[in-house]
Amino acid sequence: MTDTPLHYCTITELGAMLRAGDVTPTNLTAHFIERIESLNGPLNAFNLVTADRAMAEAVAAEALLSTGRDLGPLHGIPYAVKDLFDVVGLPTTAGSRTVDTAPKTVESEVTRRLAAAGMVVLGKTITVEFAKGIVGINNIQGTPHNPWQEQPCVPGGSSAGTAVAVASGMAPMGLGTDTGGSVRAPAGLCGTVGLKTTVGRVSRFGVFPLSWTLDSVGPLTRSVEDAALVHQILQGEDTRDDSTLGIRSDDVLSPLKAGIKGLRVGIPEDAFCDGLNTEVAKAIAAAVEIFRDLGATVEIFSYPEAKQATALPPAINGAEAAVIHEERIDSKIDLMDPMVGPRMLDDRKHLAIDYLKTKQEMNRLRASQVETLRDIDVVLSATTPIPAASVDLLNGSLDIYLEYAAQYMAHTNIGNRLGLCGLSLPCGFTTEGLPIGLLINGKPFTEAMILRVGYAYEQATRWKDEQPNLSWANS
Repeated sequence: MTDTPLHYCTITELGAMLRAGDVTPTNLTAHFIERIESLNGPLNAFNLVTADRAMAEAVAAEALLSTGRDLGPLHGIPYAVKDLFDVVGLPTTAGSRTVDTAPKTVESEVTRRLAAAGMVVLGKTITVEFAKGIVGINNIQGTPHNPWQEQPCVPGGSSAGTAVAVASGMAPMGLGTDTGGSVRAPAGLCGTVGLKTTVGRVSRFGVFPLSWTLDSVGPLTRSVEDAALVHQILQGEDTRDDSTLGIRSDDVLSPLKAGIKGLRVGIPEDAFCDGLNTEVAKAIAAAVEIFRDLGATVEIFSYPEAKQATALPPAINGAEAAVIHEERIDSKIDLMDPMVGPRMLDDRKHLAIDYLKTKQEMNRLRASQVETLRDIDVVLSATTPIPAASVDLLNGSLDIYLEYAAQYMAHTNIGNRLGLCGLSLPCGFTTEGLPIGLLINGKPFTEAMILRVGYAYEQATRWKDEQPNLSWANS
């Protein structure tokens, strides 16, 4: 048994305890349910807790183990589901009061795969309404509270509740989606690991859409190895999501612990550099030195495609969101979050020519970067240029909200536009105790590489073992 409290253990550690008989799926699930009951009031990560269902699933997982049927490393492990994923018998609200909340009758492919691997659903976590927001604010269901400060600070979004649940020990893993940074930004701001997969790597069937071109699915976890374990199960073709067709699964576990000696780590001289908070810049510089110590070759290089990607207008995700929500914008705009509704109306201003020209330029940049990244294995940057800010500051006016949103998305959005995969993991804290995230970008479909690099860095540091002081939440 580890000395780490059960709720802060990784999936790897929990799995070892389960197989050693130190814990069972039922008492493990009961422990997390009790943790949620204790902390969800002040932290507001879950909008739906499925305690009875979770215990029933845990009983089933335990029965299988008792007969010698082990479904793998995720068997018996509880997890949280961002409220965009359809789970049979549960509603999907997408963080809104404008959608049909009848229980779903068809399972998302991602949650189906996790159920087949023996995982236990604890409940649904709060998302920014329709996943439209990097800041993490939800004025309909309440904004999840970043657990690292008693003062309400933004958790990042749109996978806000998932990040808070994992960071605070209410769940060892949670599902997220990422269209412009919605896995990586909350991971960076809440001090967890977040994996943004390449579009086409993981099925989006049964996931409430924001942009069919840019949406991706990925886990938020307590460690890089945990992210790899979950990703190994999630990936693979699904005929109901044609973006996945022809994309073969990749073994991310075998090379995970191979080290990074001789790998080429790129630091762009012309992108990912603007507006860095001083403490964030120092943390990233220290991380770069660790990569050198681990034997990687660190290279400063020019990445013009990344710089040009930042200048692309938001025509792709904006126009696609306007199509997805056409009827809702016509009839229910007044019921939307005030930080979402006005932006939905603005999405209608994108012309077809703007949409097509932006797609054409995005595809040109993706093709051009192949040569730019030919001799680079991964690209390093901060996940967000600035740490978490006060909720009160960002929820006061739409103009201030948009100003900060642009900063929080400045680095992550590059990866979505260029089709990269990305991994955010902790690399330090500000003097105020707020997490700083390191972003490891990889070429399309190189999840195995970024997980390998992230694992090596994580093992050389202590950041994943840090835990928020939640005494204020328990008082």
